Amino acid sequence: MKIFLVLLGFLLPLLTWSQSIKSPSEFLGYTLGTQFTRHHEVVDYYQYLASEAPDRVQLQDYGKTNERRPLLLAFVSSAENIRNLETIRTEHLKSTEGSSNASKAIVWLSYNVHGNESVSTEASMQTIYELLTSKQAYLENTVVIIDPCINPDGRDRYVNWYNQFKNTPNQVNPDSKEHHEGWLNGRANHYMFDLNRDWAWLTQVESQQRLPMYNKWLPHIHVDFHEQGVNNPYFFAPSAEPFHEVITPFQRSFQETLGRNHAKYFDANGWFYFTKERFDLFYPSYGDTYPTYNGAIGMTYEQGGSGSAGLGVITDIGDTLTLKDRIDHHKTTGLSTIEVASQNVDKLNQEFQNFYQPRNYKYKSYVLNGDIDKKLALTDLLEKHGIEYGWGKKGVIKGFNYATSTNGSIETSEKSLIISTNQKKGTLVKVLFEPDAKLSDSLTYDITAWSLPYAYGMEALASTSLVEALSVDKKQGNPIAPSDGYAYVTDWNSMKDARFLSELLQLGIKVRASQKPFKIDGNSFKRGSLIITKADNPGPKTIIKLFEIFERYYDKKITTVNTGFVDQGKDFGSSYVGMIKPVKVGVLSGDPTSSLRFGEIWHFFEQQLHYPLTVLDGDYIKRTDLGEYDVLILPDGRGYGNFMDESMLKNIKEWVAAGGRLIAMGNAIDAIDGKDGFGIKTKERKKDSTNLEVDLFENEQRERMKQAITGAIFKTKVDPTHPLAFGYGDTYFTLKLGNDSFDYLESGTVAYIENNTKPVAGFAGSEAQKIITNSLVFGVENHESGQVVYMVDNPLFRGFWENGKLFFANALFMIN
Repeated sequence: MKIFLVLLGFLLPLLTWSQSIKSPSEFLGYTLGTQFTRHHEVVDYYQYLASEAPDRVQLQDYGKTNERRPLLLAFVSSAENIRNLETIRTEHLKSTEGSSNASKAIVWLSYNVHGNESVSTEASMQTIYELLTSKQAYLENTVVIIDPCINPDGRDRYVNWYNQFKNTPNQVNPDSKEHHEGWLNGRANHYMFDLNRDWAWLTQVESQQRLPMYNKWLPHIHVDFHEQGVNNPYFFAPSAEPFHEVITPFQRSFQETLGRNHAKYFDANGWFYFTKERFDLFYPSYGDTYPTYNGAIGMTYEQGGSGSAGLGVITDIGDTLTLKDRIDHHKTTGLSTIEVASQNVDKLNQEFQNFYQPRNYKYKSYVLNGDIDKKLALTDLLEKHGIEYGWGKKGVIKGFNYATSTNGSIETSEKSLIISTNQKKGTLVKVLFEPDAKLSDSLTYDITAWSLPYAYGMEALASTSLVEALSVDKKQGNPIAPSDGYAYVTDWNSMKDARFLSELLQLGIKVRASQKPFKIDGNSFKRGSLIITKADNPGPKTIIKLFEIFERYYDKKITTVNTGFVDQGKDFGSSYVGMIKPVKVGVLSGDPTSSLRFGEIWHFFEQQLHYPLTVLDGDYIKRTDLGEYDVLILPDGRGYGNFMDESMLKNIKEWVAAGGRLIAMGNAIDAIDGKDGFGIKTKERKKDSTNLEVDLFENEQRERMKQAITGAIFKTKVDPTHPLAFGYGDTYFTLKLGNDSFDYLESGTVAYIENNTKPVAGFAGSEAQKIITNSLVFGVENHESGQVVYMVDNPLFRGFWENGKLFFANALFMIN
């Protein structure tokens, strides 16, 4: 009887808690899985739980989206752990410094990074409810961090669309409209960026606001909940090859431990699943790989469904997949993950500490020289990741030279940027900076090269020795403020320069650019240098505005000159020093284009260049007067075959002939080449008939890889005298995403690949390398009074290839 009373005394509070907390269905007023929950309702439920169980749930807002929706985290644990949450966090982080007495597991669950993979936010509500009721035991030694929706803008876009078009009751026939989203689908965020590919690059506000919270905790386990095609069974760990070589044996084996626990529950329910296929651990900017490179067991869980599933849909084999089914599956793996963590707390803490022990990587230091603006842009990114860096001293360092892909040397100075792997984030440094990541399997899910020295256009060397780095002022001294003079001259090398020009033009300040290098007052300036004369901008009000801009760009070197008579080159009144026109820009959107590729351009203009852009949809652009625009951009996309009919092509050609400038990217180039289009020509491909053997069916995919380029980096030649290449040298490293290949232009070939088509980093199949031999990358064709700018490769890809962006700015402002 005494034992019974003791147990009753222990259980009564738990039963009281369970009875007092409403389930998601009770709180929302409908059975979970019978409707999609809007974001504000999800937030309401989490706030309700925090008010009902404040001793076990803590909420923290960590920011807002572009559309002002809140981003929040829920911290869930036992009452004792919540009281000591900060102590638990700080003790856990001591593991990264070498010693810790941490005794709790930290599990972070991220939901709905893709907005139309909508089940996971629903599952998050059921998961937290069960943690607070039937699964409280897991929380005694575990802190669970839940992000219920990483991408609220995309999720609400999908939910609102679905509610507009679904049948009542919902229609499970996959032909029904409710299973077919349009071009502007819910997968991406406001700017149509894929947030699951932005963890390392941090181009989006959601990523920028989330990462400080992640680095504040550095969990033992991170799960990213997703959905895949309707007809796929569930995927969970272990992941597929390739695994990056920095992933530890424990990180691999613990994925197996988790997977077997999930399988136990799925087997009991007769649910189908697969492991070790398709979803690899290589590209560093995913929600599974980025945590992995920071010491976590990082995993993707993929439920069949996605935006085409709705509340229910009939699959290819005749089963009906419901939203309730999908919720059950994600809830099961989520709770199973926490269960395994709670059973392996000591092992997780020990191995997390082991991950942060010094590791003997081949390259100990990365040394970077180059334009200061590019270095500062890179150090901004490093600081967001918590990566330490320093500056060099005068000397010579030997190692692997990125520009030549051979061993060589580099001169260093106090302006050389030094990043070492001998630091807490050393593994992440290796992954982001290594010249060419080791690839164990060519069948990958994403790009295979991303090395930051190439992406930022730096002169770089990887050293096998630890290079001494000095901690000095990041800005390395402020330039002298400009004073009153005849004109003001500044360089043109980076996106900071492009933003500077953008602001000047929008305020009505007239700016010239020199097409030739020149010297004046002992200072040398390259092609593209900006010149602002008082004669072009008369009146005190204009000069006041000009100096206000100078003040905002206080760390930009602006040289005051008292004459337009140069020592070498062309004087400021020469025809080689032309006025930069403030162009009116339109961009095509809608079905002909890829929403992701359109989004990159949209984001570039509004969040990077800060220059106005008019969006022209494919539905009505044929009724638009293109004469109102100076520049028209055609983003990459697969729908140009139907869109670019004879009348549309004729309209565009006439507009270009009258002085318009067309920027064609990716597949848009195919739509305007040939005898009825412009002068660019697709390279003729010769069929290889030397090997006529029949390959086994199982080898078919690998045979196709011979034709593929999976995001590899290639060295190109550049004509730096052409306005499209102002600010560049004679070499550019391009990120190539496919084997599209075009002949050189008769004139205006600016960046191009010659005979050496072996990538400097990443995978390119043997046949693909033959296809791109002697092919165009960027070029400009004159067409009567206008121009066509061809961008075969995408310099704005995912917003992280920093060194390509000036090509786009040149296409807008430097070509006349």
